Amino acid sequence: MRCPFCGAQDTKVVDSRLSGEGDQVRRRRKCVVCSERFTTYESAELNLPRIIKRDGSRVPFDGRKLRSGLMRALEKRPVGTEQVDTAMARIQRRLMSSGESEVPALRVGEMVMDELRQLDQVAYVRFASVYRHFEDVEAFREEIERLKRQPTPEETRQQLDLLEDLEPKP
Repeated sequence: MRCPFCGAQDTKVVDSRLSGEGDQVRRRRKCVVCSERFTTYESAELNLPRIIKRDGSRVPFDGRKLRSGLMRALEKRPVGTEQVDTAMARIQRRLMSSGESEVPALRVGEMVMDELRQLDQVAYVRFASVYRHFEDVEAFREEIERLKRQPTPEETRQQLDLLEDLEPKP
């Protein structure tokens, strides 16, 4: 791996650990020449479906574009990078498991909104307002009312598993 600071070809891995949901390796590296440290992320190259945009054009899936949209919605919100990585991994896994070679951009946008709804409701409303082209305050109000009717991510995590009681006890 080339050092991003001095360009030297020789760097040393100082620490490696799994990142995201275990589908990515995070490596801390140190340049042998200038001694600067930096982090790299390693993940398998996946064949993700092409995205069908609203105008009918087809483009390759771009993880950077997905991350950019998530980060823009989450700007100045208390959500960690690891949570964003996990959300991205879930979206990519859903896209791959669909088995489709092409997926409408609208479906990807809905997946992003599902993830943002779980991460941060303010970020969700930000993204939804742009994505769904809210025209007036009433559209915002309707979306917020819809959000209020749904349980929060914390409430969802605290709910008991209904099927847990149906399993026979030894």
